[in-house]
Amino acid sequence: MSLTTKKSQVHYRHLGREMALQFMFQCDVVECDDDNSVMERFWEQLKSSIDECDERLFRRGRRYAESLIASVKNEQILIDEKISKFSESWDIDRMTVVDRNIVRIAVDEMLFVPEIPPVVSIDEAVTLALEFSDERAMIFINGILNALKDSLKRPPREKVESLGKI
Repeated sequence: MSLTTKKSQVHYRHLGREMALQFMFQCDVVECDDDNSVMERFWEQLKSSIDECDERLFRRGRRYAESLIASVKNEQILIDEKISKFSESWDIDRMTVVDRNIVRIAVDEMLFVPEIPPVVSIDEAVTLALEFSDERAMIFINGILNALKDSLKRPPREKVESLGKI
């Protein structure tokens, strides 16, 4: 389900992940500078293309997307190191832009968002892969994220108070 075919039962975090993926894809394809004008234009265009999305859901999704985008940007070196470690010698630059950013979002959540259990991040990444990529990508992404999940020092099915040092 893409942003333009959103159903009312979509959670704001799922919508936020979709939004973050689209922005990160855009910045991977056409390099984004650090000023906020690119992001503001992105939000304006996105909002105008979503007729069915209620204002509250859009605002909450946007806030979550912005936090993901900022966190992935700030932690990209560590995130990419984790991806490379668990992708079994598959160079991160060889991944498709969509798949690479789906994995980055999920890894960011698994490492830095304590209120989301790792299995939820994996499930969401697999869902995004099915929506925006293909079944082979879904299997590949699932494998990387499950290997990372098994290496974490946190319960895979529970949220935690704090993640501390990863």
